[in-house]
This record gives sequence, structure tokens and C-alpha cells, in this order.
Amino acid sequence: MNQNHHDCALIALDWGTSSLRCYRYDGSGQVVERRAHPWGIMNLPAVEHGDDAQAPYRAALEAACGDWIAAAPQAALIAAGMVGSKQGWREAAYLTVPLAPDGIGRKLTEVDTGLGRSLWIIPGLLQNSTLPNVMRGEETQVIGALQQQRQSELLIGLPGTHSKWVRVVEGRIEHFDTFMTGEVYGALCGHTILGRTMHKPDVPDDAAFVRGAGVAQGPQGQAGVLSNIFSSRTLGLTGELAPEAQPDYLSGLLIGHEIAALKSLYPAQQAPIVLIGDAGLCRRYRLALELYGLGPVSEADAATEAGLWILARHAGLVA
Repeated sequence: MNQNHHDCALIALDWGTSSLRCYRYDGSGQVVERRAHPWGIMNLPAVEHGDDAQAPYRAALEAACGDWIAAAPQAALIAAGMVGSKQGWREAAYLTVPLAPDGIGRKLTEVDTGLGRSLWIIPGLLQNSTLPNVMRGEETQVIGALQQQRQSELLIGLPGTHSKWVRVVEGRIEHFDTFMTGEVYGALCGHTILGRTMHKPDVPDDAAFVRGAGVAQGPQGQAGVLSNIFSSRTLGLTGELAPEAQPDYLSGLLIGHEIAALKSLYPAQQAPIVLIGDAGLCRRYRLALELYGLGPVSEADAATEAGLWILARHAGLVA
């Protein structure tokens, strides 16, 4: 493993709320080693730090990739994600959209790590409007996905706890929307009466999912998501939906309303759609998008690691 350390051009971190992922790149921008640790910003190592609030961050960084840093004194260190939030190591102020991706790399925030190396933190994005929108971490994935695309207009979807939909026109990030679909699904299953009649299925029930996703399309969808979700209970009570089918039906309902909203936000949208995220979740979104006639849909691979390298290049940290 160590024989390659001298060919380390960049050490990059995807440092979120619950996890810390580390990537070591060679001079051509290929990832030669990956590591994952549970030290997200809300779960840092317990260290005696007195008044030094930065000590737990230093401890996490040193434990995660201190050997990489020591072995490659010339390699720059860059990070994306919640490490740059108000609750993070140092706040990397939001940049306002619309903007061109290379503008992001020129606005990194420098932190002295105490390990003989500066850490450069990537800023998040802010959309200033009546109902403001923010993202932190996803901008790096978007930039990584853009590298694989050549279309003049693109809709990039990042399904997850807080799903993001990012509109890119001529390479510029123009607009984005957030849907709290994943978090609401978890809350409904875990903390409301809807979860009482559910059983977790052994395998995903695509038919139940598609049935739920289609509700927002039909006349019943006019009643809105808050009314529609009750049907995951009532269809169970009337014997139309087995307990094992209810979780996927509810997931489909929520994602269906998300896609229906997307379609009304972009009525003329026939741009290609690129999904980034967990494979199982992307598969579900693909089912819903096809049901609503949106697409074509593709998926971006390794968007985070590609984006980290590109932003390091834009910042002049790598050749």
C-alpha cells in the first residue's frame, strides 16, 4: 500500500453529519485508496480539548488519514460537506446561485489543521428567494456529474433524506429545489399511526410503490399529500393493501408527489435527468420519473470523488 504514497497528489474528504469518507488521488486524478469512518461532525472522537473546540476535528482527521498526510507532504487537503457548516470545523460561507461551477473552487475557506497542512473547505450554495434554499455537499456531486454530461440543459436529482433537484443550463447552476421526502417518510413510518399497520417486506414491492406514485397523477392527488398519505392506512383496513405492501406504497406516494411538483415547476422540462445517490433509491426514483413521462434518466457514478478532484483543480490545488 505505502509504495504509492509518493504519488499522492490530493487527499480529499467528504465530511458529512454522520460520516467521514477519505479519498487519496494520484497525479492523474484517479482514486487509489478509499476509507470510511463514522466520524461525522455530530459524532467526532471524544478527546480532552479544554477550550480548543477544533481538537475533535483534528483528532478525527489524524485518525482517518494522518498516515496519508505524513507520507505525502506535497499533497493538498480539500473537504466538502457539513464540515463547512456553522456547526462544523469552520464555516465556509454560502455562494449565491446562479453561478458557474469554476466559481466555487475559487472561494474555498482555509483552515489550519495543526498537522502542518491547510484544509481547504468547499462552500455550500444559497438560493436567495422568498423561500430560500441551501445545499452543502451536493454541489460537489453536481460538479462531478456534470463532467460526464454534454447537454446544454440538465436536471440533476439527488434523492435522499432531503432530496435536491438542480437545474443546470449551459454548464451554470441556475436553480435548485429541496424536498424533505426521505426524512418525512422515516418520521411517518416511525412516529405516526401509519407505521402501526406496516410490516417491512423482505424485498421491495415495486407494484405497491408504483401504485402509490401514481396517486398524485390522478384526481385523488388534488387533495394533496397530507390527505393522500392516510390512504396507506385505510387501504390496509379495507384489505386492499397488505401490511408488507404499505411501506412501499407510502414511499411511492411521497416520491410521486415530489415528482408531480417537479413536473409543475418545470412544465416545459424535457431535459435529460441525471440521478446521483444510493442505487436502490435511484431505482425507485427512476420508476416514478418514467411513470410521469420525464427523462431520459441516467445515473452518475462516483460523482463525489470526481467533483472533489475538479474543485481542487479549479482552486489551483492540483495541476
